[in-house]
Amino acid sequence: MKRIILSGDTRKPGVAAAVGDLLPWLRERVEVVALDLAMDRELEHVEADFVVVLGGDGAILSTARRLGRNQLPVLGVNHGKFGFLAELSPEQLRERFDEVLAGSYRVSSRMRLWCSLLRGHEKIAEHVALNDAVISRGALSRLVTMGLMVDGTRATTYNGDGVIVATPTGSTAHSLSAGGPVVDPGLEAFVITPICPHTLTNRPVVMPARYCIELLADATPVDVGLTIDGQVYQPIARGDRLVIRRAASDFQLIDLGLRTYYDTLREKLQWSGSALHSRRRD
Repeated sequence: MKRIILSGDTRKPGVAAAVGDLLPWLRERVEVVALDLAMDRELEHVEADFVVVLGGDGAILSTARRLGRNQLPVLGVNHGKFGFLAELSPEQLRERFDEVLAGSYRVSSRMRLWCSLLRGHEKIAEHVALNDAVISRGALSRLVTMGLMVDGTRATTYNGDGVIVATPTGSTAHSLSAGGPVVDPGLEAFVITPICPHTLTNRPVVMPARYCIELLADATPVDVGLTIDGQVYQPIARGDRLVIRRAASDFQLIDLGLRTYYDTLREKLQWSGSALHSRRRD
């Protein structure tokens, strides 16, 4: 019998009812070895075959982070608004679950970011991100000055509201809203996007994931911080260094082939190819 982790934030509308309805049905088919219904359980040492996540993309990002090095395949069931990562609707889960149990799916491997925040010779924090690491200012409207190092060589200095370092998976999140490119998640690359750069020639850059990226806090206002996947926050001081490399393990997303990545772009980003208004005919 397959062993699963059932994860989902029961504080979100519809998730608690879905868990109550789904759990007896699941237990007839699999062994539920762990319940993660407050999205706060460490999952790195839980042995299972895969994870079922009830929620939106935020729930999947949280689960991926808490799995740590134990990157089990994740099946996303969308109870959120956007659903870029969650392939199934709640109704489709029962219809398609036997396919998952039979292994009739492919795994989409998504690179992650390993991020280490250094203050002098001391490591202040260490995080792994699936979407992005963002250094940005807080409430004060002052420029953030960040130096960019690529494999030990100074590349540029950003003056603006901050800098985003994203994975291809995260290219359609904060980076996209800041003017960054859409990058196919099958690629292995960093996407570096300045936020409201003071110099207009500072544009988004896509570079190979084999590089080591460093962001240097050359000059910061009072309130500047590092945000991981929009969920974890770490204050930053002048002189801090954020070192970013490709994480040792990839996120594993179960893909049943119900849609392609470009189907998702057309649906979620309205890439329909037609105008959203109708022309008036006289």
